[in-house]
Amino acid sequence: MEKSFSEWKKRCLNKCDLSKKGNVDEDIVHLVSLLNSYEEYFTTSSCSGRITIIDTAPESCVVQKKNLVWLFVSHTKCKFDDVMSALASSCGSAVLKFEPFVLHVQCRTLEDARLMLSAAVQSGFRNSGITLSKTGKIIMAVRCTHSLEVPLSNQGKVLVSHEYIDFLIGIANQKMEENLRRVERFYRNIQTTVMKNKHQKLLDKEEKLATKKKKSIVSEQWQKLGHRTDDCHSNEGSSITEMDEDLHLAKCFNGVL
Repeated sequence: MEKSFSEWKKRCLNKCDLSKKGNVDEDIVHLVSLLNSYEEYFTTSSCSGRITIIDTAPESCVVQKKNLVWLFVSHTKCKFDDVMSALASSCGSAVLKFEPFVLHVQCRTLEDARLMLSAAVQSGFRNSGITLSKTGKIIMAVRCTHSLEVPLSNQGKVLVSHEYIDFLIGIANQKMEENLRRVERFYRNIQTTVMKNKHQKLLDKEEKLATKKKKSIVSEQWQKLGHRTDDCHSNEGSSITEMDEDLHLAKCFNGVL
């Protein structure tokens, strides 16, 4: 397992980014870098959160995969003019969406995944969970339901007022702000949780070494005590003989014998 995890991490971090954007979103670069710096984790996919306008277009339009056209994409707060400009290009059913931060992290052990899950839930990502694959991969998904999806047009015709669109943009921008606050909480909680766990592991290791050393010292003392007892028993007969000889000499000297 250890070897497989190291190989998976090396392969994942060295491969090209196949996402449309081609790189990690600016607002979570520090978070992704932190996770990848730990030997117990590496990220497999991520999105900092985004506001989009997606058009489900008829076949007559120039469309992309799955009959969808991305009219507008922003990983930061958006503006009214940007949204209206995007809607002007719609020829189908346009939808305004806010999608919150999402992250997938592969973990070395199930305990490592539980620690990351705890940090995510405490940060507000309460829809997070752990998945175990048949190949032994342990994936922790960070996600929440802090989303928004509202239809704006049909067959290219905008169905709501400009005032309502401006209202929706305000809600989407507020959600983006809250989303990034949760990302920062998650970043801090990861540092606290992982460092606390590493510190505890170090204390446990030192305690085990101290206990082992203490047992070794006690064992050596018992061995020495055992040797001394054996020596006393083996010399007991000779000691009595020597005492008898000393007593005989003393009697001769005093004229008793």
